[in-house]
Amino acid sequence: MSRLVVISNRVALPKDVRAGGLASAMQSALAETGGLWFGWSGRLVDEGERTLQRLGDGRVDFALLDLTREEYARYYLGFSNRTLWPLLHFRPSLLDYSRDDFAGYRSVNRLFAEHVARLLQPGDRVWVHDYHLIPLGAELRALGVDAQIGFFLHIPLPPRELLAILPHHEHVFSALAAYDLVGVQTSADLDALTRYFQVEYGATIADGQAVHLPDGRRFRAAAFPIGIDTGRVARAAERAANGAATRRLVTSLEHRRLAIGVDRLDYSKGLPQRFEAFGRFLSRHEEWRAKVSLLQIAPPSRSDVPEYRELRSRLERIAGATNGRYAEPDWVPIRYVNRSFNQATLAGFYRAADVGLVTPLRDGMNLVAKEFVAAQPADDPGVLVLSSLAGAARELTQAVLINPHDPDDIVDALREALAMPLHERRERWSAMMDHLRRHDITYWRNTFLEALADT
Repeated sequence: MSRLVVISNRVALPKDVRAGGLASAMQSALAETGGLWFGWSGRLVDEGERTLQRLGDGRVDFALLDLTREEYARYYLGFSNRTLWPLLHFRPSLLDYSRDDFAGYRSVNRLFAEHVARLLQPGDRVWVHDYHLIPLGAELRALGVDAQIGFFLHIPLPPRELLAILPHHEHVFSALAAYDLVGVQTSADLDALTRYFQVEYGATIADGQAVHLPDGRRFRAAAFPIGIDTGRVARAAERAANGAATRRLVTSLEHRRLAIGVDRLDYSKGLPQRFEAFGRFLSRHEEWRAKVSLLQIAPPSRSDVPEYRELRSRLERIAGATNGRYAEPDWVPIRYVNRSFNQATLAGFYRAADVGLVTPLRDGMNLVAKEFVAAQPADDPGVLVLSSLAGAARELTQAVLINPHDPDDIVDALREALAMPLHERRERWSAMMDHLRRHDITYWRNTFLEALADT
C-alpha cells in the first residue's frame, strides 16, 4: 500500500489531536498506510535559524518547518488571511491585497515544495489541504514530482466573478490544474470552480467533474462534504453529561432554557447579527425573558489582524447593551465567553442546550452544526437553527434554516425552536443523525482517497 503524505499549514501532533476532528481523520489515514505529515512548526525564527524538525509516532512521521517573521506576516497574516480569506468568504470589501504579501505567499509555497520534494518516496500519494497552499501542487510539479497529488479546500469557493476580483488571480487559481483531484465542500463550490476554468481558460467539462484545458492539462474536481466522527462525539457527549462542567452549567440555568453558539471569533460567523437578533427576540417576546439564555463561546483568533480586534469590541458592546437592558439580578441574557474549551466539555454543553445557533454569513461546511446534532440525547433532542449559507445546510435539511442577514428570520427561528413539540424534534434529529452516521469523517476521507487513486 502506498504511503500517504499530508501537507497543511499547521500539523496536529498526536498529543494535540482532538476526538472527532480533521486531525484525528488524518492521523488515522496516515497510520493505516504509513505516512508523513508536513507543515509549519508554529515557530517564528530569524533568517538563517530555520530548522526542519522530524518526529515519529509509530508508522507516522512529522516534518515541521520554521518560518521567519516576515514570511509569517506576508504568507499567513497577509495574503492568506487578509486577502484570500475574505475573498473566498464572499467579502471582497474586506480584501486587502499587496504585491509583497502575494510574493511572500508564493515564496512560502515554493519553500514548502522544496522541502517536501526531498522527503517524497516512489509511490507516495500527496494530499494538500486548504487555501494557504493552493499553489503547492504547481510548485511540486515544477520540481519534477510526478506523484498523485490531491487538494481539498475546506472553505467556500465564490463564483468566478468574485474570484476574478483578485489581482493576478490567474497566478493563484490556475495552479489548481496541477492537482490530479481537487475536492470542495458542496456542489455550489464545484460549479464555481468549473465555471471559473470554463470562462477564464476555455476549459471543457466532461461528466461535471473532468476539467480539460486547451493546453492539455486536465484534472478532476468533485464535492466531498466533510463529516465528523459521529459515534465518538455522541459517546463523548453522553459521558460529559454527568461531568462537572456540564453539571455546573445546568445548575446555573436554574431550569431555564439554553441556546448555544460555538464559533471561532471571525467576521464570517455572523456573530454581531446573532447577538442583535437575540436582543430583538427578547424585545418582541417578553414571555421568554428570564426564561432563556444564549451561551456564546468565541475563542479569539488572528488577534494580529485589525478586523478581528474590532469584531471583539463590537460583540462586547452588543452583549453589554443587551444584558444592561434585559438582565435580572438572577439572570443574564447573553453569556459571552472568549476562551476555548476541550471537545469533551463542549460535547456536554451541546447536549445540555435546547437550541444550537449556527448562523454564519458564509461557511464551507461548519462542523459545529454536525457536532451539536451528534451530541443530542435521542429521547429529548435540541433543535438546530442553521444558516442556509453554511455548507452543512445542504445535508442537514431538517434543521430550522435561516438567512443570517435577516435578524427577523433568526428571531422567528428561535421562537419556533423553543416551542417545537417533542415528536417533531425527535423526527428532525433522527433524520439528521442517520445522515451523519452514514457520512462521517471516515467516509469523507476514504471517498476522497479512493477518488484520488482512480485519477
